[in-house]
Amino acid sequence: MKVVRIGAGAGFQGDRIAPAVDLAERGELDFLVFECLAERTIALAQQARLLDPARGYDPLLERRMRAVLPLCAKAGTRIVTNMGAANPHAGAERVRAVARALGLTGLRIAAVLGDDVLDRIGGHVLDETGAPASALGDRLVSANAYIGVSGIVEALDRGADVVICGRASDPALFLAPLVHSFGWAMDDWTRLGQGTLVGHLLECSAQITGGYFADPGVKHVPGLAHVGFPLAEVSDDGNAVVTKLPGTGGMVTRATCTEQLLYEIHDPANYLQPDVIADFSGVTLDEIGSDRVLISGAKGAPASGKFKVSVGYRDGWVGEGQISYAGANCVARGHLAVELLRERLADAGDGILEDRADLIGCNSVASRRVSGVCEPAEIRLRYATRCRDSETAQRVAEEVESLYLNGPAGGGGVTRSVREIIAIASTLIPAAEVPTMVELMEAQDETA
Repeated sequence: MKVVRIGAGAGFQGDRIAPAVDLAERGELDFLVFECLAERTIALAQQARLLDPARGYDPLLERRMRAVLPLCAKAGTRIVTNMGAANPHAGAERVRAVARALGLTGLRIAAVLGDDVLDRIGGHVLDETGAPASALGDRLVSANAYIGVSGIVEALDRGADVVICGRASDPALFLAPLVHSFGWAMDDWTRLGQGTLVGHLLECSAQITGGYFADPGVKHVPGLAHVGFPLAEVSDDGNAVVTKLPGTGGMVTRATCTEQLLYEIHDPANYLQPDVIADFSGVTLDEIGSDRVLISGAKGAPASGKFKVSVGYRDGWVGEGQISYAGANCVARGHLAVELLRERLADAGDGILEDRADLIGCNSVASRRVSGVCEPAEIRLRYATRCRDSETAQRVAEEVESLYLNGPAGGGGVTRSVREIIAIASTLIPAAEVPTMVELMEAQDETA
């Protein structure tokens, strides 16, 4: 029976590169997938593209490709990634330039376009506001639909060695190579559901091999400093074995797979994807060997016919500052610092739209002190505001810095920042309004 070996090269934008290099070198993979895009990162990418139309792709794209392209080219491993972010065409051009620089002429690189739906989003109502996107006016900067497998499959069918996407559904990055390799029909709901399960389990890289699982004294994970990224051995029926490379740290067990299975799933029986509604409610996970888990039992149903859209819009400015207090009475001094900041900034009026004060180490995550816990030895105050304009945001940052000499005793280690906010809202758009296109280029073709 034909088996496709598919590995996870990244699970988020800032993921480690070394484990992906190991997979490219030793994994004997058919496909290596880099999933690096989230709502936050697509917003940052759109912000970068606003400043420079030639940018907008993942800032680590070049580093990752320099690290793995020679190895993948040698092994015949094909790469699929959403590192095109807000600008897949420019991302593909960057990969072509890297390939040339490495002497890898002949590589075929594809950009999958079509997720950018800014020109047709205006009439669609945003979930968060209840108003149409057009109501944002000139604050509206981007709209990216979560596309499915069609463009990626076309690129692979046309011989692409590297496929650069923008805002594709995370599991679709893994499902598409399986559809291409096995020739699965797009109405074979069981196989599409099973392939979506494979993608969902692999998409967060080391999360399934112990990285996000580890909890000292509760859930021990060996060799975590050198944790390996996962790969799946997938059969034509969609059943798969999730594993990792021998000699790498971490572990693949029924428990690690179960945690990832439940991650970011609203309804396990109705996991809405662009190509299929996956049903994970009957999934079985069986340990069949050391670091080898057999996954099966996913099903599927016809997709909804609608794609989710991430809509980016300007939403003011963040003014932020941080300062540390240590030793006796540090929490009280932190609270006093917050009071001083709010009193000193009161004359900013509606220039400050909202604020948040956290005493990190005391109440920043749990929201309030946990009873019975002793006073921490140190805290770090983070004061952040959303402001109408950059000038007010800058003033907030400056007021935090002024606490050095104008606030409670013993403050130190100030940092401050000011940045524009590109916020994210969401809506749905009919899939028929989101056609995809594929641009194919070769590394040695200067005119493509």
